[in-house]
Amino acid sequence: MSEENNNSWERGVLEKLALSAIQEQRRARHWGIFFKVLTFGYLFFLLYLVMNWSGDKVDGSLTGKHTALIELTGVISADSNANADNLIGSLQDAFKDKNTAGVLLRCNSPGGSPVQAGLVNDEIRRQRTLHPDIPLYVVVEDMCASGGYYIAAAADKIFVNKASIVGSIGVLMDGFGFTGTMQKLGVERRLMTAGENKGFMDPFSPRNPKHEEFTRNMLEDIHMQFIDVVKQGRGKRLKETPETFSGLFWTGDKAIQMGLADDIGSVDSVARDVIKAENVVDFTTHEGLADRLAKKFGAGVASAFPGFGAQMGGVTLR
Repeated sequence: MSEENNNSWERGVLEKLALSAIQEQRRARHWGIFFKVLTFGYLFFLLYLVMNWSGDKVDGSLTGKHTALIELTGVISADSNANADNLIGSLQDAFKDKNTAGVLLRCNSPGGSPVQAGLVNDEIRRQRTLHPDIPLYVVVEDMCASGGYYIAAAADKIFVNKASIVGSIGVLMDGFGFTGTMQKLGVERRLMTAGENKGFMDPFSPRNPKHEEFTRNMLEDIHMQFIDVVKQGRGKRLKETPETFSGLFWTGDKAIQMGLADDIGSVDSVARDVIKAENVVDFTTHEGLADRLAKKFGAGVASAFPGFGAQMGGVTLR
């Protein structure tokens, strides 16, 4: 009996020691997590300061009379830095600044989304109506084509370099067809839809004349919208020819002759000689860390669920 009591006592001590060790490990793990979170928060705060979480904002009122500069760089799309939200925000900040003598939009863009370009064009015209005493000029450096020119057409004047590429007033929607390859490989396409046109322009199905005709009509509608915007913006300066709206593009010198641009100029020369405010202040909205992370997250979600993506290339002003 005493031996059983002794074994029971030893077992109880061992259980208490094991329980105590487990509790100590839990406490240590909790403290470890706490300090890791604290360290992460500290590093996160440093990133906030160093990389500018909310994006760059300029207070031009501190600089005296100036020319407000906005950069239009790269492809115009909702998921690029050259998107309507960024450009419209930059325009609004530039125009409302009390010391802005004029606004310069520096263009280096091959084009992009007709929707994004159209939103920016509308905002430029709105701001010019609200602030008739503040001119807006576009300065083209390397390229102002298609969607870039869609935006530029709203400006008071367009300045170019003699070797700039200007124009490409057209619309496209591209994609691929894989039916021939699938036949060679013996692959069968099994597409099920509800709605006779739901598989519209599916790249793995044979070409459908009805869908192609519908697409051509849609592109023509968008092209006419583009043409109307250019005619409205350029007015009597435009010397229209059969090639003007054909999708071709020209050098800066030729663009001036055709009335697609007004004169030779750079950011510095237009600020100095036209606006008469040599001090150039950048009002471009630059995406902060949060925006970049959000876009990466969105891209990751899209790639994880490919079934929700588009089946054909988007409509592009290029």
